[in-house]
Amino acid sequence: MDEARAREVLDAAGVLPGPAVRGARLLALGENAVFAAGDLAVKVGRDAELLLRARRELAVSAWLAAEGVPAVRAAEPEALLVGGHPVTVWHRLADPVRPTEPRDVAALLRLVHALPAPGFALPPRELLDGVERWLRLAGDTVDPEDAAYLRARRDGFAAAAAALTPRLAPGPIHGDALPRNVHIGPDGPVLVDLETFSSDLREHDLVVMALSRDRYGLPAEAYDAFTSTYGWDVREWDGCAVLRGARETASCAWVAQHAPGNPKALTEFRRRVASLRDEDPAVRWYPF
Repeated sequence: MDEARAREVLDAAGVLPGPAVRGARLLALGENAVFAAGDLAVKVGRDAELLLRARRELAVSAWLAAEGVPAVRAAEPEALLVGGHPVTVWHRLADPVRPTEPRDVAALLRLVHALPAPGFALPPRELLDGVERWLRLAGDTVDPEDAAYLRARRDGFAAAAAALTPRLAPGPIHGDALPRNVHIGPDGPVLVDLETFSSDLREHDLVVMALSRDRYGLPAEAYDAFTSTYGWDVREWDGCAVLRGARETASCAWVAQHAPGNPKALTEFRRRVASLRDEDPAVRWYPF
């Protein structure tokens, strides 16, 4: 799904008046295209497979509101399916007052990890479930041997992750706890992108930042502020390497879906696969 297709779906959805559709600003284009128009934000999902996830994100938003956890709020209670794409409408957040820091993520994770299970089912964090779909979307743009390598790696880490003994009590998690998924508004940090909320090992949320330190250039002092705010460093846990390996595999495959028609994505995909094949944990990866 490119921007042109996403705008076609946005227009057909009828959730914004015509002038607002034409003036809508694209904020992000990944698993979803996110548009801003006035005091609303509209998410257009890449394909119909994401409809159930969009519905769950709406339910999570309402639950977090009831629990008093700062998070993005839905403007419409139902997800639409328009031309094979899920569409959801949200209240637009105020402009950020400063960049998000890892310690902000940790503060919100402490709130989320203290929550009991909601009154609806949250799935396990099937971190590796998207690998097949992302590789399928990549098609023959990526080397078939690289795709086969990632599939085998996925299977190995899925089995290893299933055998882990956690240090923390399992329960609700965000599932993709990156600074880009926390917005610093006038009243403080707010969680966004709730679609990966799950019920699983709390360590999933903490490995994200450890990987950012090792692969994406997060300064050591910023990581230390994260662990200090949260109260624990997941690297002390002997299962950390397994969840890190699983997340690296998923992150590599995620980039693959953008490779068709995007040379920069293909270059980044190849960099990531090569570093995994070479078992070199120090190769720098770049956000995409």
